[in-house]
Amino acid sequence: MLAEQYRCSKSTIIRTFDELEKKHIVYSSPKSGHYVVKRKHKHNPHQSILDFSSSAPDPSIFPYLDFQHCINKAIDTYQNDLFIYGTPKGLPSLISVVQKQLANYQVFADMETIFVTSGVQQALALLTTIPFPNGKETILIEQPGYHLFIEYLQTHNIPVIGIKRSSEGIDLLQLERLFQTENIKFFYTMPRFHNPLGTSYSKEEKERIAKLAEKYDVFIVEDDYLADLEQDAKADPIYSYDVSGHVIYLKSYSKIMFPGLRIGIAVIPASIAGAFSTYKKILDIDSSMISQAALEIYIKNKMFERHKQKIRSSYFHRTVSLHNTLEKYAKEQGDFWCYTPLKNPCIHTFIQLDKRISTKKLTHRLRQKSIIVETAEHHYLTSFEKEPLLKLNVSNITGQDIKGGIRLILKEIY
Repeated sequence: MLAEQYRCSKSTIIRTFDELEKKHIVYSSPKSGHYVVKRKHKHNPHQSILDFSSSAPDPSIFPYLDFQHCINKAIDTYQNDLFIYGTPKGLPSLISVVQKQLANYQVFADMETIFVTSGVQQALALLTTIPFPNGKETILIEQPGYHLFIEYLQTHNIPVIGIKRSSEGIDLLQLERLFQTENIKFFYTMPRFHNPLGTSYSKEEKERIAKLAEKYDVFIVEDDYLADLEQDAKADPIYSYDVSGHVIYLKSYSKIMFPGLRIGIAVIPASIAGAFSTYKKILDIDSSMISQAALEIYIKNKMFERHKQKIRSSYFHRTVSLHNTLEKYAKEQGDFWCYTPLKNPCIHTFIQLDKRISTKKLTHRLRQKSIIVETAEHHYLTSFEKEPLLKLNVSNITGQDIKGGIRLILKEIY
């Protein structure tokens, strides 16, 4: 017997097997015994490929086991409640936990204004659809901007116009003119770590945008999808400067945990919360109750905070490597490209290409060298003038691969 073999008590052996079962290392068969779970080790033929185009989080640091434990705990705790229809707003106990978490981002919201959605994309679709109290219809978006939202707007023929955003930010005078003269329903913006530019608005810019929204009765939809990667504790969202109820705050868990979670948070002003709830119920009775219950436990037990620190540290080192490498080569060469250092860099950035460069040929040459890159072309409205930008994201690249990959990319720009 194992107890005799390892010179320990039977209760120790039983507890050990219980732990191994919880970690899905072994499984038990009644009246038969315990067996080791067979693991599939798949060979990845593309492991040598350097993908600078993907913005998905690094699978190697997904919190699989912790979250799996939370799913099991959620089922044990809530049982049948997870397998019936929930509420359009979301699991009340999760909303309570999220309310406290949002306060850490300087987002102080009543529980009645917090909604759980099936990702930020669903929240954007709902906000685009529901009537707003300002009675306006046109959506204003940054250019370049979030490609999936751009695709959604153009596919559904929704009135939309763009405003240029660059490493210097946006032209606030132009923004005011658009607020004043156009029929702007809401301005969709990513103030922090913009996708795909990686830039962030200054405190003054965020304050100004909040004031303009109040002055011209335009709503702001603030997509704070990378708030958990922020290193500057004083970098508050636009929402914190809102005094008139014109800012809608969106938070995602996809980039910090894993995309398959499909849970987003929307903080909706009281003036449109009723319409948002009604339309969400029609579109989607509830977001996954199991995922919500598991996330509640994950946050409540401090697992989220521990994972956040882990991924923030990992991404910070990659960020430093990316930007230091670009700054180094920008001084040595750069006849056909330029890079503008960022005050608050993040995991992704861009380089501006000379208009003489064929981006199609460039991406093809790099692919032949097992390096995947993308331009920012699909981040623009079809009607908006496009800049020749090459996106660089190191979410899935580490260490020397960043330096070596950037060196090879820049070498091919001619």
